[in-house]
Amino acid sequence: MKLNERSLAFYATCDSPADNTGFLYKRGERHTAYHRRWFVLKGNMLFYFEERESREPVGVIVLEGCTVELCDSAEEFAFAIRFGGTKSRTYVLAAESQAAMESWVKSLSRASFDYMRLVVRELEKQLEE
Repeated sequence: MKLNERSLAFYATCDSPADNTGFLYKRGERHTAYHRRWFVLKGNMLFYFEERESREPVGVIVLEGCTVELCDSAEEFAFAIRFGGTKSRTYVLAAESQAAMESWVKSLSRASFDYMRLVVRELEKQLEE
């Protein structure tokens, strides 16, 4: 599948159901201040926007090959999306509450195709028994 900015922006804002949405604080990579962004999780893609009403995402994180874990941070309710490899970026996010953080960590942990493949294998195994 070929992706470009326009097709990603369309998918991010179309009426297809999202797996999770809400405001999170995202720590910048160079300037480590936190910025409040609107996040939309659809499948294995996590889109983030300047505002809830924004028509185009500021960025997208493809969640394949990542781990989601709680982390120490100046911000309360912080968690990290980490990718394997020495030069891979780690995204540090913070929710506005404990419940929101738990919801995001749970939905992000289940967002990859690897996770879905494991679920399908387990269901197939149960059908065989």
